[in-house]
Amino acid sequence: MAALRTALLLARLLLGQLILVPAWLSGADAQAGQGFQLQQPQKEVSVRVGETLTLICTVTEGGLTGPVKWLKGWGSGSETIYDQRDSSTWGVRAVNESNTDFTILIRDVRPEDNGTYYCVKFRKTATSEELYRRGDGTVVRVVQGTSPFPSVEVATAVLFFLLLIFILIFCVYHKKCRGEGQSQGAAGAPAGSPIPVLSCAGSPGTPSSNVRDAETPRPPQQQSSEQKDIHYADLQPLREAPQRSQSPGTDRSEYASIRAAAK
Repeated sequence: MAALRTALLLARLLLGQLILVPAWLSGADAQAGQGFQLQQPQKEVSVRVGETLTLICTVTEGGLTGPVKWLKGWGSGSETIYDQRDSSTWGVRAVNESNTDFTILIRDVRPEDNGTYYCVKFRKTATSEELYRRGDGTVVRVVQGTSPFPSVEVATAVLFFLLLIFILIFCVYHKKCRGEGQSQGAAGAPAGSPIPVLSCAGSPGTPSSNVRDAETPRPPQQQSSEQKDIHYADLQPLREAPQRSQSPGTDRSEYASIRAAAK
């Protein structure tokens, strides 16, 4: 009987210790998780179709026992993008060997990758896993198509450069026309040339009226005013000169006088 009582007493003591084990483990985890931190700094990210999306998440070293996961969405419809325990998802890790950097890469982004992504730390319990810490979430917006200019600043710089080239060309042309006009005004038109010498329109020393006069023929009445008209021609016989000795065969000659008057 004494032996039986001793056995029952030892059994009760052992059962009491087993009951205290979960509480002891919970207290140890709580103490270990006091300094644990999870940081998910990105609030919103825009990415183009076909590019690589980078989602940043870091945790402190040590901490509680349990995996780190990346989830797309939250609640019953969430999708696991990365699981620390699942080797098939390790390919998305930026640094596979790190225990603190859980940044992931999603390559060849598609429009269906739009959504909110969460970095989550789970704590392992005696029967399952439970949520311990969750990031604030990163909103991912996938932009379709490409823009002809990467930014407004680049577009402004291109327009300013084109305007500068236009102004430079205009100044060179104006300077060239001005130089030609001055050289022609000093030398004058070539003598006897039937074709007037033209220069750039509006250049100094070459009035536009002269150019128009050279190109426009004058009316007939203006041209005739500078010419002389013959009114009449009168032929008169020579007066008889005193008789002189003339050699045989010499004939008498006559002369003509022409009178002309200018208008």
